[in-house]
Amino acid sequence: MTIAHNLGFPRIGERRELKKATEAYWKGDADYASLAATGAELRRSNWEKQKKAGIELIPSNDFSFYDQMLDQSCLVGNVPERFAWNGNNATIDVAFDMARGTREAIACEMTKWFDTNYHYLVPEFTRQTAFKLAGRKIFDEFEEAKAQGIITKPVMVGPATYLSLGKVTDDSGLDKFALADQLIPVYVEIAEKLAAAGAKWLQLDEPIFALDLNDAQREVIKKAYDALAGVKGIKIMVAHYFGELRDNIELFTSLPVAGLHIDAVRGVKEVETVATRLGGETVLSVGVVDGRNIWKTNLERAIGPLNMVRSKLGSDRLMVGPSCSLLHVPVTLRSETKLDDEFLNWLAFAEEKLDEIVFLAQAVDGNVDQAVLSTNQRAMVDRANSARIHDESVKKRVAAVTEDDYKRHSAYTERAQKQRGKLNLPAFPITTIGSFPQTAEVRKARADHKRGDLSDAGYNAFVEQQIVDAVKMQEKMGFDMLVHGEFERNDMVEYFGELLAGYAFTKFGWVQSYGSRYVKPPIIFGDVSRPEPMTVRWSKYAQSLTDKPMKGMLTGPVTMVEWAFVRDDQPRSETVKQVALAIRDEVVDLEAAGLAAIQIDEAAFREGLPLRQADWKAYLEWATASFRLTAGGVADETQVHTHMCYSEFNDIIEAIADMDADCISIETSRSQMELLDAFVKFNYPNEIGPGVYDIHSPRVPATQEMVDLLRKATQVLPPERIWVNPDCGLKTRGWAEVEQALIHMVDAARELRAAKAICVG
Repeated sequence: MTIAHNLGFPRIGERRELKKATEAYWKGDADYASLAATGAELRRSNWEKQKKAGIELIPSNDFSFYDQMLDQSCLVGNVPERFAWNGNNATIDVAFDMARGTREAIACEMTKWFDTNYHYLVPEFTRQTAFKLAGRKIFDEFEEAKAQGIITKPVMVGPATYLSLGKVTDDSGLDKFALADQLIPVYVEIAEKLAAAGAKWLQLDEPIFALDLNDAQREVIKKAYDALAGVKGIKIMVAHYFGELRDNIELFTSLPVAGLHIDAVRGVKEVETVATRLGGETVLSVGVVDGRNIWKTNLERAIGPLNMVRSKLGSDRLMVGPSCSLLHVPVTLRSETKLDDEFLNWLAFAEEKLDEIVFLAQAVDGNVDQAVLSTNQRAMVDRANSARIHDESVKKRVAAVTEDDYKRHSAYTERAQKQRGKLNLPAFPITTIGSFPQTAEVRKARADHKRGDLSDAGYNAFVEQQIVDAVKMQEKMGFDMLVHGEFERNDMVEYFGELLAGYAFTKFGWVQSYGSRYVKPPIIFGDVSRPEPMTVRWSKYAQSLTDKPMKGMLTGPVTMVEWAFVRDDQPRSETVKQVALAIRDEVVDLEAAGLAAIQIDEAAFREGLPLRQADWKAYLEWATASFRLTAGGVADETQVHTHMCYSEFNDIIEAIADMDADCISIETSRSQMELLDAFVKFNYPNEIGPGVYDIHSPRVPATQEMVDLLRKATQVLPPERIWVNPDCGLKTRGWAEVEQALIHMVDAARELRAAKAICVG
């Protein structure tokens, strides 16, 4: 019979129990036993939910207190030397040190997991890197489930993906793929131990099959799975997801493993080819339920490819699952009592997707629940025809956009002269990326207001006082371009989405972004427009408090779409253009309100880049155009900033320049200014704010540390085009650390100014 299985389940809990437990542990308010108990209860609950739904092959080790790539580094003993690991069991505290940094050690670099908004900790490799089995998590969690009466399928990141996503951090000239000969035996040892423990299947995630692979990567894949094929007593499943296989299809289907998983949402056109190529007794897992989005599966449509695979392979060689781990969707719809029935009927979160998987596995064997199928088809028709989705005025406005709408009035060099004359800023101007700490007091006031326990007048007065305090603090510290602090905003996407037409919001639809940082992505279900100004009131008030320039803060159209669950009934480029026009209206209104600078964050610009280079050109054309559309309505004197975090820029630097922002700020502190290389080689002409303060770590960098980073920047960039700022917004940090770090940052800028004055003198 066809098997219903899952690749991974959300680890955070229905009420963000993991976040609360983890942060309590970090603060010292809870001990390890309490943290471990929360983790154990979440795992127990997740396994029970999947078993109850009818999932026959349930994953384990998909749970993590922080990140699965970080867990893999600990499992194979790859802990950077600076964390002073004793070489024994790589415990959760070792993992937390790597993720968050210590007083003595900078945290490991963090970047986006393929084209998702999930972040992973980047493995570090040096000439001294050595691998060994150094963790027990994967074995302990298998035994936990077994004690619960469930023989799970342990999951871990595959060796080729692990090496591909890591980076060499010394100057030894090391070929990281040469480490495969050390790493693969550890994977074999892990598989052998799992087999001895009674595991029947081991899932190795290799999403790099969605990328353009080089010869070294292909060789690692062959070596790894030839070696793992020799492990007795356990079946290996290689899971590919996030895209099509394309030229990797021959390598993938030739792997000597018991099972292969394909993404049949993004790669539906390849299902028949893959099934036809499979020989022997290899099982094919077909991921027809979308693990990346929250729309119901069209069950009738999904049965088609499954029936085709069954006709070729038989039901005994067919598994049905999600396209990828369900990590990327919220836990359950059960608690979403504020969404109306029509809208709820269009959605499926992780728990509901389990039911879809089980239905499809049964249906392909001929056991079709006609009532479920009929209800599903009615939901498909209702959504397609709903009047709430379509707005003719938005469609007409998009159609009326002209080439001139995508351009500033003058070229950057002319704009820059006008802006410098207006702003009159010193060398190394100091600013921040936008947000200040969202304290418990701020969050409580927002929650009270939302519940109706705090009046509009009371809430507005509270926010205004927060802005007053933030402006005074920045002036006292010596900032040159101020921000209002974003105290009114719950999230950089959610806040705007709540004020735009075409967006809907859940109450408990949280997903993990990194560590204990969770986001509640909005749902773009229809045509997008801006009914009224969204930020003008707060930015205008902040500007009234100071003679220094105030920077208006907005989220860009690509990020607004990438960090949402986006409608799947029209091209993503069309949705982005609609959002761009809405943001353009806000930019124009901010300028009219007296703001001299406006920052349009495009943190997800690189994240939206297709995984295959052949697909980049089309994306970069409409993505850069959408940014220019947001900024094209203001005068030359108005300075337009953008911010991007955790992006590799070398291969898209021309597109970054095509955005034509007057100033771009980027993350550079963890990478020690490495990301500036792209801007230097390209001779990027505009102004740059290389981040000197890593806000994703609680450590407070010393002034000298920031001075050293800025000096690195001055060695490759003209000093007159360098801004001084943190890596990202400060909302997740506490005031005590932030104030000290910002004081150090200002002192660092002043030291660079003094040195420049001496040189000029």
